[in-house]
Amino acid sequence: MRGAELLAKTRIDPFIIGILVAVGVAWLLPARGQGADIASAVSTIGVGALFFLYGARLSTAEALAGLKHWRLHLTILVATFVLFPLLGLATKLLVPAVLTPALAAGLIFLCALPSTVNSSIAFTSIARGNVAAAICAASFSSIIGIVLTPLLVGLLLHTTGAGFSLHAVTSIVFQLLVPFVAGQLLRRWIGGWITAHKTVLGRADRGVILIIVYTAFSEGIVAGIWHQLSWLSLAGLVVLNLALFFVVLGVLKFVTPRLGFSREDRITIIFCGSKKSLASGLPMATVLFPAHTVGLIVLPLMLFHQAQLMICAVLARRWGAQQAELATA
Repeated sequence: MRGAELLAKTRIDPFIIGILVAVGVAWLLPARGQGADIASAVSTIGVGALFFLYGARLSTAEALAGLKHWRLHLTILVATFVLFPLLGLATKLLVPAVLTPALAAGLIFLCALPSTVNSSIAFTSIARGNVAAAICAASFSSIIGIVLTPLLVGLLLHTTGAGFSLHAVTSIVFQLLVPFVAGQLLRRWIGGWITAHKTVLGRADRGVILIIVYTAFSEGIVAGIWHQLSWLSLAGLVVLNLALFFVVLGVLKFVTPRLGFSREDRITIIFCGSKKSLASGLPMATVLFPAHTVGLIVLPLMLFHQAQLMICAVLARRWGAQQAELATA
């Protein structure tokens, strides 16, 4: 019982366990030769399928309606695409004393990503925040991130292979943007079917991401890039991930009351503005970075993802309980 209670309190995401299993399989049985070519092709097709589904699921009307609450959305976008990238850029000062160049690039990539959708909405609901605004804000962040994240990565990273090239731009357009737009255009015909089968399709989403993880880590193992990672670098990465999250959380908690936002809106801004999307980040990394470096590049994101879930779960339950007490007082 104690183990079950501990699991419930920490809210260890089963998806993270699946990712760790995929990493372990890649470590023991990395894809090589023809197997690597097949895994890479499946990964590429899967990325396109993911963004097609993102486009088909997202209600354009909801996203446009959300623009009416422009101060809230602007605050979240500034936190997501300005504050985070500036903090990520500062971590380059820790190379090579604490971080390897690949891990520093991974942190900057993490900081350039859009916010999560599902968990942002769920935590806002638990904490009794503005759920409608959270739906619009998270969706809007995802749409902008498809274009803005690659631009930020190209702007902030000038190392070999990490910046923009004609090939990178073409890959982004055809692997991310075109499928997303196609999903939006076909939504009126397939949106109902996708909603009716969202549980099955959600599992398919996660299955594709696990394939991406396996392929990325296999490439890194075959290339021998993991020899660059020391225990000091890993420990420093964990500390930096936590520091990054708490700095953004602290800034948002300090700023939002002074900007005149209601309690419900402050909760929405904190949960939507402090988190990063694993579901968007893993596919994007396969497009933006050389295959053999992707494993190390996405490591900061995977650690940050679990940390944000655990911390936000605690905050959401606490704030929700406080509001419930006030309502019954």
